[in-house]
Amino acid sequence: MTENSMLTSNNKFVASILSLGLIVLAPIANSDSPAVTDKQTKVALVIHGGAGTILKKNMTAEKEKAYKDALKEALVAGYHILINQGSSTEAIKKSITIMENSPLFNAGKGAVFTHEGKNSLDASIMVGNDLSAGAIAGVETIKNPILLADKVRTDSVHVMMSGQGAEEFAKKQNIEQVDPKYFFTQRRWDSLQKALKSDAKQAVLPKDEADNFKFGTVGAVALDTNGVIAAGTSTGGMTNKRYGRIGDSPIIGAGTYANDQCGISATGHGEYFIRAAVTYDICALVAYKEMSINDAADKVIHDKLKAMGGDGGVVGLDNQGNIMMSFNTAGMYRASIDTDGNVTIKIYNN
Repeated sequence: MTENSMLTSNNKFVASILSLGLIVLAPIANSDSPAVTDKQTKVALVIHGGAGTILKKNMTAEKEKAYKDALKEALVAGYHILINQGSSTEAIKKSITIMENSPLFNAGKGAVFTHEGKNSLDASIMVGNDLSAGAIAGVETIKNPILLADKVRTDSVHVMMSGQGAEEFAKKQNIEQVDPKYFFTQRRWDSLQKALKSDAKQAVLPKDEADNFKFGTVGAVALDTNGVIAAGTSTGGMTNKRYGRIGDSPIIGAGTYANDQCGISATGHGEYFIRAAVTYDICALVAYKEMSINDAADKVIHDKLKAMGGDGGVVGLDNQGNIMMSFNTAGMYRASIDTDGNVTIKIYNN
């Protein structure tokens, strides 16, 4: 099949992928792939890889490219599912697992270390049409926490599980578990040592370093061809966290929320996101105040959250596929493909 013929049968999807400069056409070029229709093109996906003091002056060209390439990979994989009539749930799980498998992001393989030198992982997922949700917190052996969170949603009577109980449930659900050594990365270990040294000296870190110890999460929100919105979030939490601390990422309504009008995934200083019920609050403004998703997010992130002293951001979309990416920090790793096939991949606050 020629490129022109693929563009005819898979118009918006292929155009979007070509604009990303990635070679992923083969999986959709076979005769079993469904033809693109008007209904199928009304899909959208937005992802994030964490917010914080992300400054261009601190980023090498190679590192910036690595982050953008990782975001592209996650975006393309999730969008491929959507354009081929897959569910929003499967799309966000795919995007998030790719980011969990990357050492670049604070989730899964790239998770930060606790005060005790462990990696403690949290995740949550919610599906808007039935308000089903699942979450896990404080697990140390789950390769892809978002997959376990979804099993809690679909295969248990609970919404949240934690620690050893969640890992026992994972075994029964055949969720892949790994030796905790899998999560080790030198960069995250060095960050812990710096934080411990700062603690010992009772020193105050520069704001950009302190913020980046607090922030870091991955997430995705999708709208599928059936009009169903799903949202998910996964994180390693804060560098040097203690006492079994759990942030907003596994908490429905704080780090993740979806209903039939709106879906949100958050990243930032979790204590504030919990207190402000950020993701639910944005969707409530959309539902009850009839605000646009962008206006609702800006009101919560730039007004309410900032007034409390909270930093971070959110990504999301509404049931028309309108994309939102709002943050009050210097940067947020983020990417999206909207209902018209327009691609956005950004890092900095511009």
